[in-house]
Amino acid sequence: MFLPITSGWKIRNKAIQAATASEPLTLEEEYENQQSWRSSHDKLTFIICQPVTSVVTSTSTSTAPVTPVTTSEDSAPPASVQAVKAGKVDSPSQMIGDVNLFLYPNDDEEDDDENDCFQCIAEVDIMIASPSHRGKGLGKAVVSAFLQYIARNLEGVLREYYVGEMQQEEQQQQAGTSTKKPRLRMLMAKINKDNSQSIALFKSLGFEQEGEVNYFGEVKMIWRDLGGGCGDKCAGGV
Repeated sequence: MFLPITSGWKIRNKAIQAATASEPLTLEEEYENQQSWRSSHDKLTFIICQPVTSVVTSTSTSTAPVTPVTTSEDSAPPASVQAVKAGKVDSPSQMIGDVNLFLYPNDDEEDDDENDCFQCIAEVDIMIASPSHRGKGLGKAVVSAFLQYIARNLEGVLREYYVGEMQQEEQQQQAGTSTKKPRLRMLMAKINKDNSQSIALFKSLGFEQEGEVNYFGEVKMIWRDLGGGCGDKCAGGV
């Protein structure tokens, strides 16, 4: 459903191509790419939709007013409750971008002494394709929510990645019996040096620039508050 939309974003907008370091694909190529991503163990993607204007619930179908909890600083009127229905709030007309997590092995030789962990690096990537929705704080809200999702599900995300890596190396038996724990060594974002809005967004969330601009004209933003342990300990650090 979303592929004609996302494909159109990149075809029509050269700035998006530059910001995402990507080339436009045909719709057929996009479908092939989507199938690959869907089964991939090292990628996680969510489509960003326009924010709903009322309090929503996945179970309730009531439209009765909700009694708000207010403070001296909060005098907003009651919001209505509506059910979240597939094909409604996430219809193609509501889609405005995507947010991704890419995982790959940590190749830093300085960390080779930590043999009890399978270390990996995670890269966060976000695109607000709709120009009318930029500069309104949506990017920050999306990345914040995405980081919360990663923190809550980190153990499962890393385990799936680790098993997938072992299977790729035809070591299924080792993947099932190994005592190693997958560890998130680094969480980062690579941003075009001229994309000042994205750089400011990640800085506002606590990311710090590491090093200088690379060969591809990108800066690396690091989130250092990861904790130092494997598995559950690392999840607590994020």
